[in-house]
Amino acid sequence: MAGIYIHIPFCKQACFYCNFHFSTSAGSRNEMTGSLIKEIELRRKMLDEDDKKDIAILSSPQEVIKTIYFGGGTPSLLSGDEISSIIFSVKKNYKVAGNAEITLESNPDDINPKSLIAWKNAGINRLSIGIQSFIDRDLKWMNRAHNADQAIESIELTRKEGFENFSIDLIFGTPGLTDKKWKKNISTVIDLNVPHISSYALTVEPKTALQKMIELKKKENVNNDVQAKHFSILMEMMQTAGYEHYEISNFAKPGFRSKHNSSYWQGEKYIGIGPSAHSYNGKERSWNIANNKLYIESLKQNRVPFEKETLTNSERLNEYVMTSLRTIEGLDLDFVEKTFSLAERNRIEKILKNRIEKDNFIQQKNKIVLTNKGKLFADRIVVELFV
Repeated sequence: MAGIYIHIPFCKQACFYCNFHFSTSAGSRNEMTGSLIKEIELRRKMLDEDDKKDIAILSSPQEVIKTIYFGGGTPSLLSGDEISSIIFSVKKNYKVAGNAEITLESNPDDINPKSLIAWKNAGINRLSIGIQSFIDRDLKWMNRAHNADQAIESIELTRKEGFENFSIDLIFGTPGLTDKKWKKNISTVIDLNVPHISSYALTVEPKTALQKMIELKKKENVNNDVQAKHFSILMEMMQTAGYEHYEISNFAKPGFRSKHNSSYWQGEKYIGIGPSAHSYNGKERSWNIANNKLYIESLKQNRVPFEKETLTNSERLNEYVMTSLRTIEGLDLDFVEKTFSLAERNRIEKILKNRIEKDNFIQQKNKIVLTNKGKLFADRIVVELFV
């Protein structure tokens, strides 16, 4: 199984808690779309050239692409024709499954009947909606362009236009967010019968406007204890409502897991298209240049501007530990023994026995799965198990 991630490096709004490129003119969109298509074509062509296979990711033209994901800044700014042309190029150059999951990240203020119809006609069959909160105060604090009413309306419109498979994002742990209001956010998700939710604690990224505001005491800093409590509330309410907590930050109704993101956690191959996009073939990781202008100029010269690294066995094991413990399937000790060594299996089991609190994980035969309590300390546990 393989997936393609299309990174769209422009956004219409400068959010103070993230860093994006903010070019949105029709000309810049068209030029970037052309470059994305050119990269798709070049990567496929290089798959047939022995001296250039280092950029191909896939080992054979017969490998099937099962997911296509439009993410990054605000890919919903693309027109239906632009999205359609990119999907057409992927299908022209790669073997794509007939039931491939094709996801578009979108914002509530970009969702309307016209845009939904255009996306659907272009081939999009799943939406990921950046709602973040159903509370106006939180949305203003996060500098979002939409309000709570638009957030709810975007879900209703999405379903009305035939998108049954969709996800929403929620942020918890924002300063001033009370337990009561956080429960209201979760209850809204449940009442609206949203099939999938991705929920993350607010993080303060370096070199962002938010970090600067916190340093200048213009914004309150995040509270880790509050975030941990909110995460516990989230787990309890979502599981009680019948959602499957299949990855630490993701909850889904039966049958609505994100196939694309699941492939990351399962260590599957993926091709990243666009500035800053990363690719992975199981042993090597590559990443495209971040600068939009240099990216476009390189593609004009029939060159994909990327760097790569070959992962060591220790790095591969650490990545497996990190991703597997985030999932409901857990860490497979038999896989560790078969792929790495019996010594590594024994090392992990010894650490679990001697250094990890027993109520933080469950061992089911050869599988190690974190408990709800363990998920609160997942990062700490993962680091303990690193080589």
